[in-house]
Amino acid sequence: MAITDVVVPQLSESVAEATLMTWKKKPGDAITADEILIEIETDKVVMEVPAPASGVLAEIVKPDGSMVTSGEVLAKIDTEGKASASAPVAAAPAAAAAAPAAAPVAAPATSGIASPAASKILADKGLTAAGIEGSGRDGRVTKGDALAAGSVSAAAPAKAAPLANPAMPLGQSLDGRPEQRVPMSRLRARVAERLLQSQQDNAILTTFNEVNMKGVIDLRNQYKDKFEKEHGVKLGFMSFFVKAAVAALKRYPVVNASVDGKDIIYHGYFDIGIAVGSPRGLVVPILRNADQMTIADIEKTIADFGKRASEGKLGIEEMTGGTFSISNGGVFGSMLSTPIINPPQSAILGVHATKDRPVVENGQIVIRPINYLALSYDHRIIDGREAVLALVAMKDALEDPQRMLLEI
Repeated sequence: MAITDVVVPQLSESVAEATLMTWKKKPGDAITADEILIEIETDKVVMEVPAPASGVLAEIVKPDGSMVTSGEVLAKIDTEGKASASAPVAAAPAAAAAAPAAAPVAAPATSGIASPAASKILADKGLTAAGIEGSGRDGRVTKGDALAAGSVSAAAPAKAAPLANPAMPLGQSLDGRPEQRVPMSRLRARVAERLLQSQQDNAILTTFNEVNMKGVIDLRNQYKDKFEKEHGVKLGFMSFFVKAAVAALKRYPVVNASVDGKDIIYHGYFDIGIAVGSPRGLVVPILRNADQMTIADIEKTIADFGKRASEGKLGIEEMTGGTFSISNGGVFGSMLSTPIINPPQSAILGVHATKDRPVVENGQIVIRPINYLALSYDHRIIDGREAVLALVAMKDALEDPQRMLLEI
């Protein structure tokens, strides 16, 4: 017998421990090199643990839900072993074969295998792929199957129905005043901890302004088709907000600074965090050196962030650092909010839904596409003057996007 250990990958210095999710194999199963055996959840990302070699899973050392640290042994692979044979299934009598089927139909050979996205959703629900009938190819459990898992069957008696997942519509789960206790994921717990820390440690104040988005909208409508054809990505609005923020931060460096004890650290670079929603919660990947990125670079990177956030594939290093953040609640329809600073940063821009609103121009009431911007800042180092002027600089840049893009 030749044994190879499956170990926890090296975690970031800022991550002390992680939580095991659900094993995709059981002892005795054959595995191939680089096959994903389990996923590990830290307070920032989900990491996949591949098999280091082909063989048979000889032993699972750490069960589902275990707390682990870098380098710990999770399982052992027998690289010379053979998979245990499945017990033969007895043939049914001819009479029984003619009778109406009363027993469940056997699952496909790949039953219990879930896609990475489905695995994360099931883990959040406290479920496993075993016993879930997959609608994907060869019975694979898809994201849709995972979202539907645990729902109440219409044919089942109401009092015996299982509790619905909290994410389900309330109308499907209110009979009998049900409750469901669900432990926070490590990411959710870490987000809660950081938000409380931010409010306790920072003197947060928010200033607001309104922006006429007509210039950006007209520019985007004029070039969006050519832009997508040329760069292979859609021209959105976030890249304009990033460029406007960078222009303002260059003029008011303290808004791009951070506090370290009794010192103020002024950053000579612009690493912009972009708040992205994911099935596991809010994550903030970083646009490094955003001042050096083109509109196309920004749009491609943000699209990639969104895709990989939904799949849980963002790396820890991609969410570490940052000098300023942007949160876009407008994609969900938010009209106005007061965003919370992402420590150790000292300011964050909140972007909201653009709506046609009546405004006064040259003494006349006209309809314009208006977006309300909110800049939350740490009043310990940023005075109201700098905060207000920085937000006005963002407003001016967005209302004259050609000048902003030409940097004049």
